Amino acid sequence: MEELYIGSHVSFQRNEQLLGSVVEALSYGANTFMFYTGAPQNTARASIDLELTSLAHKLMKENNIDIQKVVVHAPYIINLANDNDKYEFAIRFLKEEIARVEMLGVELLVLHPGSHVGLGSEKGLENIIQALNIVIDSKTNVKICLETMAGKGSECGKTFEEIALILKGMNYPDKVGVCLDTCHIHDAGYSLQNLEDLLTQFDNIIGLSKLWVLHINDSKNEKGSHKDRHENFGIGNIGFENLMNIIKHPKLKGIPKILETPYVSMADNLKEKIYPPYKFEIEMIKNRKWNHNLIEDIRNYYKKD
Repeated sequence: MEELYIGSHVSFQRNEQLLGSVVEALSYGANTFMFYTGAPQNTARASIDLELTSLAHKLMKENNIDIQKVVVHAPYIINLANDNDKYEFAIRFLKEEIARVEMLGVELLVLHPGSHVGLGSEKGLENIIQALNIVIDSKTNVKICLETMAGKGSECGKTFEEIALILKGMNYPDKVGVCLDTCHIHDAGYSLQNLEDLLTQFDNIIGLSKLWVLHINDSKNEKGSHKDRHENFGIGNIGFENLMNIIKHPKLKGIPKILETPYVSMADNLKEKIYPPYKFEIEMIKNRKWNHNLIEDIRNYYKKD
């Protein structure tokens, strides 16, 4: 049986960079992970430390983490769908982000397609295609993974057809694929209860060979709500069995599966703190057994700190 590549979002701090990301992932029992190279809401970026990067690669090799399964997420501030005065900035900053990802030796870069902000979906999709064809050339080593979106506001990429349209417009189609987010497609109106039908639909419209990353998130919302609110694994409206069916499906073997589930809050000396759930969710996934006390176990674990 092919190995399960399971991990979560981890931090990327200025002083530890990729090395710190690997250490955090290992603390969760993960064998892959995803990170932002800086805060997703702004342009502040530390220079890539090549020594820390080299040490990170060594630690990954020692712990059987395949760097080809590691994922970077592009910042939210990149919006390729709206050709306003920030359009050129978005293109330039995405180019810079790709260069940083290449320096880190990572291949997969997840990108939100963007929001058209009143221009209409057709124009928004045209803008995305144009921008990606400016950014990507024959020398680009990074693979862009367009994330399926929930359809909140004026988001583009809320249907498989919209994603397929972008892919068909690429000058370098082998360099652009898809990141499927379970919460997003649920909130966009797709049913995960019949996975075979869903995968057939995806394959017919986009092609399963284009599915390069999976974001494994439950949802706080009803199907079709277009709200995009993640929930902890198995607790939301998608549910444990449906999420596990995705994780263990033979057609999805070898694809990195990344948790972006919410941190768990806990009052500590009258001050609320939040803690990552990933160690416990990954353990639950590996055991393939629902932990009814998931949130309580997470809180009890961090009470010891």
